Amino acid sequence: MKQILQYLFNHQTLTKAEAKAIMIEIAQNKFNETEVSAFITVFMMRSITLEEMQGFREALLDLAVKVDLGTHDLVDIVGTGGDGKNTFNISTLASFIVAGTGQKVAKHGNYGVSAISGSSNVLEELGYQFKNNQEDLKKDLEKANICFLHAPLFHPALKTVAPLRKGLGLRTFFNLLGPLVNPAKPKFSMIGVYSLEIARLYQYILQKNNEDFMLVHALDGYDEISLTGDTKIFNKNGEEIFSATELGFKNIEAESIFGGNTKEEAAKIFRTILEGKGTYEQNAVVLANAAKALQNTGKFENYEASLSAAKDSLESGKALDCLIKLIEN
Repeated sequence: MKQILQYLFNHQTLTKAEAKAIMIEIAQNKFNETEVSAFITVFMMRSITLEEMQGFREALLDLAVKVDLGTHDLVDIVGTGGDGKNTFNISTLASFIVAGTGQKVAKHGNYGVSAISGSSNVLEELGYQFKNNQEDLKKDLEKANICFLHAPLFHPALKTVAPLRKGLGLRTFFNLLGPLVNPAKPKFSMIGVYSLEIARLYQYILQKNNEDFMLVHALDGYDEISLTGDTKIFNKNGEEIFSATELGFKNIEAESIFGGNTKEEAAKIFRTILEGKGTYEQNAVVLANAAKALQNTGKFENYEASLSAAKDSLESGKALDCLIKLIEN
């Protein structure tokens, strides 16, 4: 590792093969904590290259616990995190709303690193027990239309570096990899990114693999459709900017989608929204994200039909029912 670090400190970059090999060795615990911390720090001081990202991704997918859920007609709604906005768990809530419409969801998530509560934190707080048994996940998918894949159970490299990431408490390149390495390999993905630079990287990687993707970036820095301003959305056909009005809602203030100061507060907000007691702003931002994710699957005629299905899922209690079925044993 010392040679690698010296190479990187001299402003060099890794090839795809080198990045892949190093990630495999990190997963195998071949380096000490100080060496891995230094390696991670390099990518906090400069942008990750396309080849490095591809190499790291390939390694994580090769090493991942294999999962076959019996179908690839799945969607994942996930954000990179690390936008520093401390919103409530918008993408996870949108996942339950999508599940409530009948679309199967394979949600990939983790504990929050730079945020109070990641998707794993909130679901654990609500009573869900993580699992990596394929049959159990298939049962969840069958009864609740959604299953949850807690990243450290499927990715040895993520488990290895979890204490370091938590200790740093800052956004690292592992934030960027999470949305790209769902072991269930869903056919559709809606990924929120915190910067346009990262959106370009993702767009290239996902287009190259001919994947059905949608990338969302709120132009004021959120890694989701925030409705606090305009949102740029990328897919394999190009890119477009949408205002809140074009998405069927009015602009909202940042304070209205605050996620709370504790995991307990985050879980309470989560449950309140699914119970139909959310504010206009909370409901609006969740519905906009869910509707765009549904539109990306092509199961509905257009965005308006997708939004109508999302509203029905939330207002009828179908989304809440999916949560209840998921967390019951």
